[in-house]
Amino acid sequence: MSLGSSHVHLFSWITSFHTQNPLFHHSRFIGSSTIGAGAAGVALGDRLKEKLGFDQFRIFHRQSDIGGTWWINRYPGVVGILAVDIPFVLYSSSFAPHNRWTSFFPEGPEMARYLHDVCDKYKIVDKIQLITDLSELLWLEKEQVWEGTLLYLAPGIGDLGSKKRQQRVNEYRETAVYIPREIVRAKIIVNCVGGLVEPKNWPEQIPGPWKFEGEMFRSSQWSYDADLTDKNVIVIGTGCSAAQLTALITKPHTTQSPVLKPVPPFRLEAWRKWSGVLFDCVPGVGRFYRTLWFAGSELDYHSIFQDNSQNGNSRKNIEAKLIKHIKRTVSEKYHEILTPDHSIGCKRRIMDYYWLDSMHDPKYNLTTQPLMKVNPKPVILAPGWIRPAMPKADSKVPTNQVELPADVIILANGFDISTWLHPLKAYLGTAMDGFPNFFIIFEPNTATGHSSVILAIENMIECSLRFIQLILSGDVETVEVKKSAEIEWTKAIQQELKSTV
Repeated sequence: MSLGSSHVHLFSWITSFHTQNPLFHHSRFIGSSTIGAGAAGVALGDRLKEKLGFDQFRIFHRQSDIGGTWWINRYPGVVGILAVDIPFVLYSSSFAPHNRWTSFFPEGPEMARYLHDVCDKYKIVDKIQLITDLSELLWLEKEQVWEGTLLYLAPGIGDLGSKKRQQRVNEYRETAVYIPREIVRAKIIVNCVGGLVEPKNWPEQIPGPWKFEGEMFRSSQWSYDADLTDKNVIVIGTGCSAAQLTALITKPHTTQSPVLKPVPPFRLEAWRKWSGVLFDCVPGVGRFYRTLWFAGSELDYHSIFQDNSQNGNSRKNIEAKLIKHIKRTVSEKYHEILTPDHSIGCKRRIMDYYWLDSMHDPKYNLTTQPLMKVNPKPVILAPGWIRPAMPKADSKVPTNQVELPADVIILANGFDISTWLHPLKAYLGTAMDGFPNFFIIFEPNTATGHSSVILAIENMIECSLRFIQLILSGDVETVEVKKSAEIEWTKAIQQELKSTV
């Protein structure tokens, strides 16, 4: 049989080997294991134990705690910290619903605690091995198993990106990053590594970062020793992370704009107090409410993402309301650069309570002028602009060269997802030709951006378990998707994408 996948590594019947290399640790035998303990890896471990009754596995995780995105992104702020922008009812697993969230949009640490609680519930905590990385895999055709190299990392090193780890190896030595290694064999590999793992480097076209005398760090690798009080802070990026952290590091806002996020019934305070009680004590209410939100998000997909004449009118109405909201909320000087030059749905939407409101702060400045150079203290903005692409003749967007004082630079310029995007042809987003007994959880072509990623993860896990069960039970030796099926699926996806925005 066939199927495949990439990014959680489920090692079934793992065998270890001892070598003469001093970096290699004494061998071990492990029944089965998973690489990646974010939302996908935790859910897979739960389902292996609950649904398949299989508990001879180990979860290998590079970082120093479980949670994935919700562990590594921990930037603080005045009014909160990194938060989910999807209603909580869609951001917990259907097999492990959680009704006692403190907010309609839970903050990052609360999401990480939920994952910890799920691990406790299904008793898989002892299956998780932190600060352990899988560096390479090789399929052994004769033995019909995968052979991989596990790297055990020095404390704290696992929270760094691969480029930072390699930099430490170059500056010091390999043993300062990697302690022992281990060669393991596995019958099954499941890849649960998400895309938001490797932060982008400093933009190569901008010279001078090595000259900067202030502090510089990434939003996903926050420096908790940094004191931002009365400092000139430069934030590079205008995505979801930048929108959240810039609003949080400015002073508390004196105005409150209409919220673009979905809002819960009644007031937020009443919701926090009574929703958990209602969902826990009245059978079926939680499931019903979750279904309503799911149905609403599916309607959003058809009204926003589907490209036809009927939806075109719907999108124009939504766009008009959003632009009206922007112009009503922020200063006129930002209207032009905040007005999108693309249709709604073409890019990730930013849904946040405070970002637009924070622009009223006189110390806040949003610009689309390109960063030209970094000096020991100031940074230089070049003449011109990045947005809007085609400014109006009477444009008020500043275009003159500007020198800005800078004490701290925060990189919120996104993640390098080129490696994560590589398996674009995976069948159902889960299996690839030429990769037997290899499964992928949450990869390209598996989520649309209109709903919760948790739902996509669950669907892919349930699909993969059908084939994993056959292997574990001994009914089949290997599972691998046919190349013809993979090609046909990819063509069908590309054809369907032509009818979207």
